[in-house]
Amino acid sequence: MTGEAGAHDRVFYGTMAVAMAVTVFAGFAATYYLRLLSGGPKATLSGGPFTTLVHVHAALFTTWVCLFIVQTALVASRRVAVHRRLGVAGAVLAGAMVVAGTSIAVATAARGSAPPGMTAVTFLAIPLFDMVLFSGFVSAALVARRNREAHKRLMLLAYVSIITAAIARLPGVLPLGPPAFFGLSFLFVVAGAIYDFVSRGRVHKVYLWGGAIIIASIPLRLAIGNTSAWQAFAKMLTG
Repeated sequence: MTGEAGAHDRVFYGTMAVAMAVTVFAGFAATYYLRLLSGGPKATLSGGPFTTLVHVHAALFTTWVCLFIVQTALVASRRVAVHRRLGVAGAVLAGAMVVAGTSIAVATAARGSAPPGMTAVTFLAIPLFDMVLFSGFVSAALVARRNREAHKRLMLLAYVSIITAAIARLPGVLPLGPPAFFGLSFLFVVAGAIYDFVSRGRVHKVYLWGGAIIIASIPLRLAIGNTSAWQAFAKMLTG
């Protein structure tokens, strides 16, 4: 990688970190962040109360959003040693996020909450698969931490795999259903692929196979969610 490409990378990934943070805030502003500040109704989009689990989930995922910006800023300022030390905390955070994300998905399904046209137990496959993808991409990024080209792209894919919930809450998006949620989320991967092609003349293989996994998971999780085996499993999880 040339020095010029490295400089452009720092700008691109820093911009992506900010853009994704803005997306998360815009998605959850009306249903969580602003309600905390304004004293509005303490209920989630699905109608559930602001429980301790909801607050823990929000705190962990918000910390991820902030940490992603900090980590890209550290790399941009060439403070790689600090970036790596903070990455240890990031790994612990990611593990806690998987536990909290899985717990709140099950709790939401137990209340019978789901988008229009889907049952709660069928929809449960979507957030649980998000956690599978997120943990998989983060794990791969940690294994490839010495390969900075692969590492930063894997971390971006991990972020994309959990940003769908925020995008679904953007004005006018929820009624469009899961294909719209995922399609809009995937635009961040498309942006990365386009940047690669423009800056390097080719798309990095991480975006190719990682993007393929995300795309393949969409119909897969919808299909699995409608099977009798999944229905029985989901009902067991939700009690």
